[in-house]
Amino acid sequence: MTEKKTTPLEILESKKRINVCAPMVRYSKLAFRELVRKYNTDIVYTPMILADVFKNSEFARSSDFTTNSLDDPVVVQFAAHNGADLADAAELVSPYAGGIDINCGCPQKWAYQEKIGAYLMQDPENVRDMIRTVKGRVNIPCSIKIRVHDDLKTTYEFVKRAESVGVDFLTVHGRTRLQKSTEPVNFEGIKLVKESINAPVIANGSIFSLKDADEMYEKTGVDGVMSARGLLQNPALFAGYETTPWECIEDYVKLAIGYGTNSFIFHHHLMFMFEDIMSNAERKTFNTLSSIPAILDHLEDYWGLDVTKLV
Repeated sequence: MTEKKTTPLEILESKKRINVCAPMVRYSKLAFRELVRKYNTDIVYTPMILADVFKNSEFARSSDFTTNSLDDPVVVQFAAHNGADLADAAELVSPYAGGIDINCGCPQKWAYQEKIGAYLMQDPENVRDMIRTVKGRVNIPCSIKIRVHDDLKTTYEFVKRAESVGVDFLTVHGRTRLQKSTEPVNFEGIKLVKESINAPVIANGSIFSLKDADEMYEKTGVDGVMSARGLLQNPALFAGYETTPWECIEDYVKLAIGYGTNSFIFHHHLMFMFEDIMSNAERKTFNTLSSIPAILDHLEDYWGLDVTKLV
C-alpha cells in the first residue's frame, strides 16, 4: 500500500462541484476506482467493509482493501454497530486512506438485522459515539452516508447530532430505507440536510447523467454528487458521455486484468457497461460466458478488441 496525502475535504474545498463514485458492494474495488478517475471522478469510495471482520481477519484485510499511489483520495467505508470495532478498523487503514466513512444507509435486510447500515438511522446517539470515537483515534476526516427519514424533522435532528461531534462531511441518499430505487428522489430532504449543517454535503440518488447532476445541484445546493448505478452502467458519466465509450471498455479490461480481478466481477462490470450498447441477442450470448479467456475471445471476435495491446 501507499500512504495517502489528499483528503476529500481538500477536494471539496477546492472545487464548486465534486463528482463522487459511491461505495458499492463488490464493484467499487481498485480497478474500477482507477477507471472512473480517468473520466472526471474526483473522489472514490471503497465497497462497504465490515469493521469487526476487517480488524480480526488478515484475509479480510488483504482482500477487502487494496490501494496504490493512484488511488487518491479514497474514502474507506466501514459498517459497524459500535465505536470500538469501527475505530480499530479505521486505525488500520488510516495511513493509506483519505477519509473514513460510516455506512448508515445500507437498506438490505441482513444489514438491518445486524444493526448496521440503515438500522443506524434510528440510533443517532450510537452514530454520534462512533464519529467521536473514530475522530479520537485517527487524524483523517470522518464522514457518514445516510438516508432520509419519512419525517424530515428526524433527519434534521440526526445530522445536527453528527455535526455536534465534528463530522467532517456527509452524503445523503434522498430515499428512505424502504423506498425502491425506482421511486423519486426526495430533493427537499437533501436540501434540508445541506441547509442544516455547515459541513459539506454530497447528494446521492438517481445520478445517471450530467443533466441529472445539474438538476441535483440546482434543487439542493449540495457540494457534490455521488453516483452508483449510473457509474456502473457508464463509468465515463462525469466526463459527459451518454453511454460507455469504447475506450472506457478497453481501459477497464486492461486495468481489471492487470489487478487480477476475478471472472465474476470482470464479467458483471462489462455486462453493466454494455447494457446500452448490445442488442438483446448479443446480451444473451455475452451472459453465458463464464471465464476471462472466453470473454476476451468474444470481445476480440465480435467487437474488434485487440487483446495483445491490453494484456
